[in-house]
Amino acid sequence: MAPLRTVRAAGGVLWRPAAGGPEICLIHRPKYDDWSLPKGKLDPGEHPLTAAVREVGEETAVPAVPQVRLPAIRYETRDAAKLVEYWSMRPRPDLPPGRFVPNAEVDDLRWLPIPEVRRLLSYPHDGTVVDAFAALPRITTVLAVVRHGHAGRRESWPGADSARPLDEVGTQESRELAELAAHLGPQRLISASPRRCQQTLAPLAAAVDLPVEVDASFDEPRSGEDPAARHAIAAERLLTLAAAGEPAVVCSQGKIIPDALHRVAGYGTPRDFHSPKGTGWLLAFAGDRLAGADRLLPSDSRVVQASRS
Repeated sequence: MAPLRTVRAAGGVLWRPAAGGPEICLIHRPKYDDWSLPKGKLDPGEHPLTAAVREVGEETAVPAVPQVRLPAIRYETRDAAKLVEYWSMRPRPDLPPGRFVPNAEVDDLRWLPIPEVRRLLSYPHDGTVVDAFAALPRITTVLAVVRHGHAGRRESWPGADSARPLDEVGTQESRELAELAAHLGPQRLISASPRRCQQTLAPLAAAVDLPVEVDASFDEPRSGEDPAARHAIAAERLLTLAAAGEPAVVCSQGKIIPDALHRVAGYGTPRDFHSPKGTGWLLAFAGDRLAGADRLLPSDSRVVQASRS
């Protein structure tokens, strides 16, 4: 028997604070007469994070900010294996929700506390995702930290290295990163000093109409500087941004990001935060504590480890 084709989908645990604890949005689909988490199939070539935000918005009329990657779920239908990736999400504070209009795909939605969500859900695998969300601390802000795109070879650039620009590949990477980072609804864009870092944030700056702030805290150590001291400065700056509670996107360099994130996380090794050019991290904070670190891979075709229902 031929293996089943895999259909990729994405969605979210959309939540809001309430007096008795978080409330989660569930949708009812008349075609299946079920209650489930909002989700849907990826469009051709679509990134799963983009699909998750789009599907949640389409099915609930709520623009949402992704926070923490939750367990992916794999299950089989009659003719396909379905892989669904989830993120916890909050309504975007800078965009008002739309008006939910019942339709043929989703005819009802409810905001419910977690115990009632567990009782109403139609599928055990959705309960697994909700349980993972319930175990999280309350997320207070989300930052994206990205490494600049490709910029040719250092030894081939005749001028000062700080002036080395993005090449054609790096320019495309900057556009792809902009699409993902825009989902955060950033309020600040912060770049290390080199030109290639500032250029990496330029498409995002144009999309969200924000200036790029230059902050040497995220520069690589210069000759004679203590690398560990530079890593500590960058890590402290990230924690300060997290404590401010404003979503921000930071562009830095390869000799800063792994060590700085290792310090922020307080676990693993810098190798765990290796960041190739043109990629980054989605960092979710509970106060000044890192609660989730998810790789931002613009061309995301990774094999996701998923629970089976």
